[in-house]
Amino acid sequence: MDDRSFIAYIEDSIKTNWDVAALTDYQGGTLQYKDVARKIEKLHIMFEHVGVKPGDKIALCGRNSANWTVVYLGILTYGAVVVPILHDFKPDTIHHIVNHSDASLLFAGDWVWPKLDAEAMPALKGVLMIHDFSVVVSRSEQLTYAREHLNELFGKKYPKYFRATHVAYRHEESEDELALISYTSGTTSFSKGVMLPYRSLWGNIDFAINALPMKAGDNLLCMLPLAHAFGMAFEFLFPFCMGCHIYFLSRTPSPAIVLQALKEIKPRLILSVPLVIEKIIRKQVFPKLERQSSKFLLVMPMISEKIYRSIRQKLIDTFGGNFIELVIGGAPLNAEVEAFLKKIRFPFTVGYGMTECGPLISYANWRSYKEGSCGRPISHMNVRIDSSSPSTIPGEVQVKGVNTFLGYYKNEDDTRNAFTGDGWMRTGDLATMDAAGNISIKGRCKNMILGPSGQNIYPEEIEDKLNNLPLVEECLVVERDKKIVALVYPNLDECKVLGLDEAGIRTAMEENRKQVNQLLPAYANVAEIEVRSEEFEKTPKRSIKRYLYQ
Repeated sequence: MDDRSFIAYIEDSIKTNWDVAALTDYQGGTLQYKDVARKIEKLHIMFEHVGVKPGDKIALCGRNSANWTVVYLGILTYGAVVVPILHDFKPDTIHHIVNHSDASLLFAGDWVWPKLDAEAMPALKGVLMIHDFSVVVSRSEQLTYAREHLNELFGKKYPKYFRATHVAYRHEESEDELALISYTSGTTSFSKGVMLPYRSLWGNIDFAINALPMKAGDNLLCMLPLAHAFGMAFEFLFPFCMGCHIYFLSRTPSPAIVLQALKEIKPRLILSVPLVIEKIIRKQVFPKLERQSSKFLLVMPMISEKIYRSIRQKLIDTFGGNFIELVIGGAPLNAEVEAFLKKIRFPFTVGYGMTECGPLISYANWRSYKEGSCGRPISHMNVRIDSSSPSTIPGEVQVKGVNTFLGYYKNEDDTRNAFTGDGWMRTGDLATMDAAGNISIKGRCKNMILGPSGQNIYPEEIEDKLNNLPLVEECLVVERDKKIVALVYPNLDECKVLGLDEAGIRTAMEENRKQVNQLLPAYANVAEIEVRSEEFEKTPKRSIKRYLYQ
């Protein structure tokens, strides 16, 4: 295990890869590692003139971009605390987070800033734009002066030219020193400020460096929101520490743009949420296999093997054809899709984590990944299942280790409730774990429904079965008046092709209800399907906000 500090990983990568391409806004400009270092140094000069002290909070809110990551690194290498805010939070939520976090500065994206009100954030010393560090709000003469004379100040500090030997960031961060406050986009509750220490960032990066065969010069496409722990750790910090070339889709991309970018960039590692891979399989692969001619050929072993091999290669080509593995996280993968990907030996795996662990808890590479699981506990982390029989009876997943958070910012009650009496962090997830350590998530503790005779009913398992049935685009299972009710948003395009009106859709869903109940024990039967006319409201990682529909 490498004993370098997190900041040392960043510094070493910048120095080692000085003349190598580091960050590119897709179809835009590129920064080399030396350009990143120069921009970080200019940020440090500004922070120093404004009077930012180590431990002060600086908020960062904008779409993914090269400069977003530069600001992030500039804040951490200075010793301040970064507060990354998801850009698609509503303005009132952003105002609240800036105020609640005690941020002294805000870096905002050009798409975010016009929606915000500086008067609603009275404690800020200033607001700067992410794309060029220009000051749009200044309540400090020092900030105004520093920005207007930034090149002059930089020139005085480095009169000849700025070299790799000038890069010398602090390495004395303590393990429990606060690095960032991440406000969650929870599916079961409202945002809380998760306090992640430097050891959590280090633990995630150190594990990835030793577990994933990436090297300097490899390409990676950043598609997940950087303000979310999954994207931050594995589409930015880890590849940056490896000297990789990271491309950012800086605008909300259409599927066509994503596929085009994958084809051009040919990333070495791909991270995704389940929704993306499920849509590709359901819309591009399954319909072809349902054709009568395909069904006939798939019965013949030798021919079926050739068909599956062809599908596997086409899928690999769709994702650029150069990746070692596709890592799926953020939510469970649909069982039918997972079984199909396993059958064709597609190089994918499913990991498990949460913001409070920055995020990783478990992982297994695609060759050793067990179907239906989400990997095994990673190095630096211990996992236990709060159950009398962890391998057969689901219990709460509880974790302890380097990656775990410090608590929720200014929220002692929730912090206290997040840990057991003997110091293990409660995840709120229910799972089993076999003798080999493979973790299989069953659902959220808060979502579990108690059956009529005390049986445990996991809504996620019913939803997984419903999502495989005709015309179901997405669904949510809830308890109402002691009955199981499924809320379903239908696939309106398919309904239109079939000429179904509202009554026809309801009839089709009633058939689905009968069919899914044949797959369920009687105590978990769905009593009613309620058809929705609008999509469910989702978090930025595309999980349904359950608490809105309970």
